[in-house]
Amino acid sequence: MSGLLRTSSNIDQLMTSIPPPHSAAAQDLMSKSVVTSSPLKIFGNAKKSIRDIFGGIASYVEESKACVQKINDERICSASERVKIGEYTDKVAGIREVLSRDHMKVVFFGRTSNGKSTVINTMLRSKILPSGIGHTTHCFVQVEGSDTTEGYMLLEGSAEKRPVSSLKDLANALSSVKLEENSLIRICWPKNMCSLLKDDVVLLDSPGIDVSPDLDGWIDKFCLDADVFVLVANAESTLMQTEKNFFLKVSEMLSKPTVFILNNRWDASASEPDMMEMVRSQHMERNMEFLCNELKVVNKKEAEGRIFFVSAKEALHNRLTEKGAVTTPLGSVLEGYQSRLFEFAQFERTFEECISRSAVKTKFAQHAHKGKLMACELRELMEALLDRSQSLREEVTKVYSSSTNQLAQLERQLAEISTDIENTIRMVADDVQLKVSRALSDELRKLYVLVDEFDRPFHPDAMFLNVYKNELHQHVENGLGKRIQDRCSQVLGELVQISEQRMADKLLVMLPSEKQEAAHNLISAKPQFSVEYRLDAKNLCADFQESIEFRFSFSPAALLGRYMRKPVSFTALWNRAAPSPRVRLTPSVPYLDPGAHTPVTEGPTVSLTPAPTASPPPAFDANTDLAVTLLRLAPAISSTTTISCICLAGAISRYVGWKVFAVVGGIYGSLYVYERLMWSNRAKERAFKSQYVTYASSKLQLIVDMTSANASHQVQQELNNTYSRLKHEVNTAKAELRSEIQSMDTDRNKLNEAADALRTLRNKAGWLDNEINGFISRFIDYS
Repeated sequence: MSGLLRTSSNIDQLMTSIPPPHSAAAQDLMSKSVVTSSPLKIFGNAKKSIRDIFGGIASYVEESKACVQKINDERICSASERVKIGEYTDKVAGIREVLSRDHMKVVFFGRTSNGKSTVINTMLRSKILPSGIGHTTHCFVQVEGSDTTEGYMLLEGSAEKRPVSSLKDLANALSSVKLEENSLIRICWPKNMCSLLKDDVVLLDSPGIDVSPDLDGWIDKFCLDADVFVLVANAESTLMQTEKNFFLKVSEMLSKPTVFILNNRWDASASEPDMMEMVRSQHMERNMEFLCNELKVVNKKEAEGRIFFVSAKEALHNRLTEKGAVTTPLGSVLEGYQSRLFEFAQFERTFEECISRSAVKTKFAQHAHKGKLMACELRELMEALLDRSQSLREEVTKVYSSSTNQLAQLERQLAEISTDIENTIRMVADDVQLKVSRALSDELRKLYVLVDEFDRPFHPDAMFLNVYKNELHQHVENGLGKRIQDRCSQVLGELVQISEQRMADKLLVMLPSEKQEAAHNLISAKPQFSVEYRLDAKNLCADFQESIEFRFSFSPAALLGRYMRKPVSFTALWNRAAPSPRVRLTPSVPYLDPGAHTPVTEGPTVSLTPAPTASPPPAFDANTDLAVTLLRLAPAISSTTTISCICLAGAISRYVGWKVFAVVGGIYGSLYVYERLMWSNRAKERAFKSQYVTYASSKLQLIVDMTSANASHQVQQELNNTYSRLKHEVNTAKAELRSEIQSMDTDRNKLNEAADALRTLRNKAGWLDNEINGFISRFIDYS
C-alpha cells in the first residue's frame, strides 16, 4: 500500500510540472516523448546482428561442404559426417527464413468495449481500426508495417490487396458482411507513418474474450508467437474472472508471458476526485494480486511497472489534434488530463522497453542457442577431422621418409651387388672356359680310343672309303661331344645353379617378403642348364687324305726317316711338295640357350670349310728337308732301267762279295714278301685309323679355345639372363616403391592442404562461437 501511495504522490508532483493542455510546453513534452530514441531499436539491432551471424554460419556450412567434398577421403571424413554437414544447410536456411519474418508481436485482449481498438489507434497515431460503443471488433485484426506509401488490407488465405476503408465492413460486428470470429485481417500500414511499425512491431486486435467460448483456439492460432500481451481492462469496473481465466490459459501454454494491464477509461475518475485514489489503490492491489500470485509472471516490484491508468480516447484525440486530423476539441478538459497523457506515454515507453527485451529473448534466444550449438558441433567436427588429417599426415610422412631411405639404400645395394655379380659372372665364365678347354684337350689325347671303338666294315675301295670316312666323322663328333657332355655338363650345371642361387640370395633379399617366394620359384622352376658343343668334325676333317698303299718299312725313305730319328709321316712328306687347302674357321651356326625360358643371342660356333688360299707349310728342321730331298729323287731312281739296277748291284757285290750280297738280298726280299703278304684290309684299316687320329687330333686341337670360349659364352649368357630376370624383379619392386613414394608425396601434400583448410574452418567456427557469445551477452543476458 505504501508503494501505491508513493506512486500516487509521484504522479501528483508530475501533474504540477505538466503544462496546461494544448499549450506549447505540453505539445513540446509530447513531441519529446516521441522523438526520444526508441528502445525498439534494440530489437532491430539484435535482428540484424543475429541475421549476420546466421549468414556467416550459412557461408561456413557451404565452405565446410566444399572442403570435405574437395578432400574426398574416407580416412578423414566419412560419408555419414559429410551427410551431417549437409544437414546443417537446411537447418540454417530454416532459421534464416524465420529470422527474416521475425517481428515484435503484441496482442491486445479484453472484454468487449474496453477500448482495445482505441488503444491500438492511439499507439498508431491514426484512427485505423473501427471503434465505438458496444461490440465493434468482430475478428482478429493485425496491423504490420509496409514499405508502400499507401496502406492496404489482406484477408486470410488471399493475396488480393484491398483498401483499408473496407475494414469497417469486414471487421465490424455491426456489419452484415463481417467475417468469422477466428478470422484474421492483415492491415499493411506504411512504416513512415508510425515509428512502431518502422521498428518491426506488429499489433494484433482481438474480439472481446467474453463473446466466444473458443479461447483455446484463439491462443493456439494467434498467441503462441506473441511477445507481449496487453490486457485492456475497464477502470470503471474491477478485473473480471473471464479476463483472468483467459490469461491463466495463456500462462499454461506459454512460460511466463509478458503481460501489461491497462486500466482504460481512467478519465471517468475525474468525476469523483474524492474516490480516485481509493479506486486506483483497489485496482492496483487486485491487478498486482493477479500478476504476482495468480499468473506468477512477475514480482511486486516489477508488477508496479506493468499496471497503468490511462484514457486511450483522450490520448488519441490529443495525437490526432497534433497531426491536424481533428479540429474540434474533445470537450471540456477533465481533471488529471495531463497525468493521464503522461501515463499513456509512460506506458508506451515501458511497453517499448519491455517488448524489445521480451522479443529479443523470445525471438532470438532460442535461435542464438541453436546457432551456438551448431557452431560448437561444427567446431568439434572440424577439430576431429583436423586431428585425423594431422595423424594421417604424420603417418604418411613417417612412411614416406622410411620408403625414401629404403629406396636410396636399395639403389646403393643394387649398385654394389650388380658390380659384385658382374665380376662373379666373369670369373665363372673364365672358370668354365678353363674347365672345358682342359676336358676337350684330355679327350683329344684319348681320341684313338674313340676311333678304335668305330666298328664298321672297311674296304679300300674309293666309294666305300668315302662312306666309311663320313660315318667315322659322325662317330667322332657324336662320341667326342657325348664325352665332353658327360664330363662337363653336371659340373657346369651345378656351377651355374650355385651361381644363380647366390645371385638370387643377394638380389631377392631386396624384394618385399611377399614377392621373394615367387621370385625363388621362378629360379627353381628353370630346367637344368647344359652346354651345347658343336665340334663339326666332318668339316674339320674334310680334307683328310688317307695313304693306305703298301709301303715297305725298310725302304730307303723309311730307313732315311729312322736315320733322322724323327718319324715323318708319308702323307705329310708327300703333301709337302703340293700345298694343301687351308682350313678356315668361320661362325656360321647359331646356338640356342638350353634354358626353356629365354632365347639366347647368337654366338660363334665352329664351321670348318676349305679355303681357296694355301696355308703356310708346316715347319720342318734340316733333317726333314734332307729326307724330303731324297724322296723327291726316289722316282727318278726308281725309273732307271733294270740295267742300272744290275750295275748298282754288281758294284756293291764287288765290295762285299756275292755271297753276302745274296744273303742280305734274300733277307731283305723275305721281309718285303712278308710285309707284302701281311698288308691286308685289317692292316689298312689300322693304318687308316692311325692316320685319321693323327690328322683329326691336330685339326680338333685348333678349335679347343673356340669351343671352350663358346661354352664360356653360353654360361655367361645364361647367368646374364638369370641376372637380368632377377634384376628386373628388383627394378620392378624399385619402380613400385618409387611410385608408392610419389603417391605418398601427393597424399602428403593433399593432407597438408586438408589440414590447413580444416584448421581455418575450425578457427572460423571458434570465431562464430565468439560472435554468438557476444550476441548473447549483448542482447539476451543484458536484456
